[in-house]
Amino acid sequence: MLRKLRAFAAWPMKRKRLYAEAFLSLAWARILKMLPFAKVVPKLGARMLETPYEGIGTADETTIRDVSQAVRTMSRYTWWESMCLVQAIAALKMLERRGVSSTLYLGTGKDSSGHMIAHAWLRSGQIYLTGYEQMQHFTVVALFGNTVQ
Repeated sequence: MLRKLRAFAAWPMKRKRLYAEAFLSLAWARILKMLPFAKVVPKLGARMLETPYEGIGTADETTIRDVSQAVRTMSRYTWWESMCLVQAIAALKMLERRGVSSTLYLGTGKDSSGHMIAHAWLRSGQIYLTGYEQMQHFTVVALFGNTVQ
């Protein structure tokens, strides 16, 4: 643990801020997940609007990859559940603050015992930030496009 703290202390301040923001965004997203979904939907973007796959610049691509890494890393260090929907909402809000458009996908499928399960993932441009490892096993039932000007 001490070794990890020392490594964190050696990071540049910009990276420390990004990871701290990811931690706080995951906490906020977890709070949103506890609310009725109808209250959360307006915060996710325009329903059934998919943002373009092309048109992101090099700077945006770097931002997207940094946000993805920060959210996915920090989700392992939260003491609350930070699974797919929480990660997708946290990354969506972080991109929104940076003026980067994204699309949040909600899908359903069946597990090995035949029970219905749900999954969420986030895409910006051609880059999938969260939940992409399992997305091919799910059918999209809703998507929310967050277009930022």
